[in-house]
Amino acid sequence: MTTLASAQTPATPVATKRSKGRGRTPAEWTLMVLAVLGALVVLFPILLLLINAFKSPVDYATSSPLTLPERFDFTGIQTFWETQNFPRALWNSVFISSMVAVLAVILSVLNAFAIGIGRVRGRTWILLAFLMANLIPQEMLFDPLFRLYDKVGLLSNSWSVIITFVVIQSAFGTYLLSSLLSTFPKEILEAAAVDGASRWRTLRSIIVPVIRPTLNVLMVFFFIWTWNEFLLPLAFLNQPDSLTVPLVLEQLNGERQTDTTTLIAGTLISIIPTIIFFLIFQRTLTRGITAGAVK
Repeated sequence: MTTLASAQTPATPVATKRSKGRGRTPAEWTLMVLAVLGALVVLFPILLLLINAFKSPVDYATSSPLTLPERFDFTGIQTFWETQNFPRALWNSVFISSMVAVLAVILSVLNAFAIGIGRVRGRTWILLAFLMANLIPQEMLFDPLFRLYDKVGLLSNSWSVIITFVVIQSAFGTYLLSSLLSTFPKEILEAAAVDGASRWRTLRSIIVPVIRPTLNVLMVFFFIWTWNEFLLPLAFLNQPDSLTVPLVLEQLNGERQTDTTTLIAGTLISIIPTIIFFLIFQRTLTRGITAGAVK
């Protein structure tokens, strides 16, 4: 009985502890080191901004960029905030990026629904056209779009940038979502049709909820991509009240002399909204990427 009881006694966690104590494999250590190095490379420019944004012009000119400031000086931040009308530029960037993200996702879903599920004729050529649209350099769009917006009175208007980037971003979104919807289970669509659901009801109540994680990821990326755009907004927005954050930073670069501390302080302030935006939607990105991997 004693032998039987001892045989049925649960095993002690010694083996588990030993397996944990063996450490990681060389491949895991290599991946960890590479991840740490990658994080340091990404964080190093932000660290330089934090160090130098609070230096006075004299302190910055006489010290190394890697040395801490002798005393915290907020002159650069104050100068940037007061002289560049940053609140207005921040609102312009938020408005333009938000509108582009929402409208581009809606347009991408409608296009992808027609191509991926509607099975329109020549869908391969249509997808190829959307793919080629993403390869067009923005420099080629300068002259025709500038003339068009000048004729219709949209220069120095936020909608000129919104319309342009809704088309550009939705081309990528259509290509991505069309590939996704082409693999959508036909049984679900047939069941919806048998139940009397219209195409619009099928899209709104069945397809969109299923692909919502992917749509959320697209919306986040569209927002960030539009926020960082510089070239086309520089061509279309030339009035002080219509400038975005990147254009405001560009104005700090003088022809002969640049206030470096103000430029660094402005750069630090300008990345704070994007960091906050990323932290808010971090779970959305994680869920979307995880859902795509599971599918």
